Amino acid sequence: MFPERFSNLPAYAFPRLRALLDSHVPGGPVVNMTIGEPKHPFPSWVGDVLAANVDGFAKYPPNDGTPELLQNISDWIARRYDVSVGVDRIMVLNGSREGLYNAAMALLPEQKAGKRPVVLIPNPFYQVYMIGAISVGAEPKFVSATAENGFMPDYASLPADLLDRVTGAYICSPANPQGAVASRAYWKTLLALAEKHDFTVFSDECYSEIYRNEPPVGILEVAQEIGADPERVVIFQSLSKRSNLPGLRSGFIAAGPESAKRIRQLRAYSGAPLPLPLQKVAERVWADEEHVVENRALYQEKFAVADRIFDGVPGYQGPEGGFFLWLPVEDGEAAALDLWTQTGIRVLPGAYLAREVDGENPGKPYIRVALVTPKDEMAKALTTLRDHLYK
Repeated sequence: MFPERFSNLPAYAFPRLRALLDSHVPGGPVVNMTIGEPKHPFPSWVGDVLAANVDGFAKYPPNDGTPELLQNISDWIARRYDVSVGVDRIMVLNGSREGLYNAAMALLPEQKAGKRPVVLIPNPFYQVYMIGAISVGAEPKFVSATAENGFMPDYASLPADLLDRVTGAYICSPANPQGAVASRAYWKTLLALAEKHDFTVFSDECYSEIYRNEPPVGILEVAQEIGADPERVVIFQSLSKRSNLPGLRSGFIAAGPESAKRIRQLRAYSGAPLPLPLQKVAERVWADEEHVVENRALYQEKFAVADRIFDGVPGYQGPEGGFFLWLPVEDGEAAALDLWTQTGIRVLPGAYLAREVDGENPGKPYIRVALVTPKDEMAKALTTLRDHLYK
């Protein structure tokens, strides 16, 4: 009586982690470095904006976003990427995960040339990519993103007959969990591949404002440079990481005119619009860059601390963007359990973020460590972790 396509899903990462760790006593003061929940302060004026608009909870909010919010997002895209995207091509999301799922539902066909379609997914990956593919009856094709390919999946290396079945390709830059950033050349290759084999690129850029030195190149600017069809590209953004507001649930989707229309139509039936007071907060937050610069500086300090602590550790690569460390170990699950029972530090086994392909799970020899705790606490925990795992 239940859909077969959902019958063999593995447990989500964090229930798996609880099953692994919670029956064991922590071996020291608990330091949670598992979930990517930002702990830096959000702008101090957020509460004032919310209070000034609290009567908006008495109204049904606009499903697509207030005109002011849509315009502020359009203006932000222009400032950040020097690309003009009209408000008709933007839709507000109740968190980017909603959009990453619904874009597949709205845009990906159930067949391609009479065959079952394929959706390309980096491996490791954000789990909603897989569910989006399965929900439209597509075959998820997990493509390993490893140190050998710079932690960006090499979709161009796939066989032509498989690529001809592809309807969509997910990509995350900066990548979660590895922190790798897609280069301009990478985007050009991917867009050319999408044109040649007729598929849509779903670009998850929610970590784009946390980086070391140079702002990561976005797919929108590269698409404009090469004159790519705007219908080939859908981007997803969020205030969760950029502005330390994961509970605001404010993100957006930007796409070609026809793609945006189709996504908007689906959301009119199935979406959960962002409450009006929260949209008013988001209007102000997207228009402000000062707090983003301050936030980024805090992470840059943390990158420097991590680089110093893990200097000389074989295989260590500091992230180019985002706020996770992707640390090499012999077995991520064993390392996470050992850390928990011996030190009280809680990390996520890399295997829980990936799928086994041809007998190998590319996340198995890693742990993911979130750099979200205060800097001094983080430094102490990372030092303990290093001394325990890399003796």
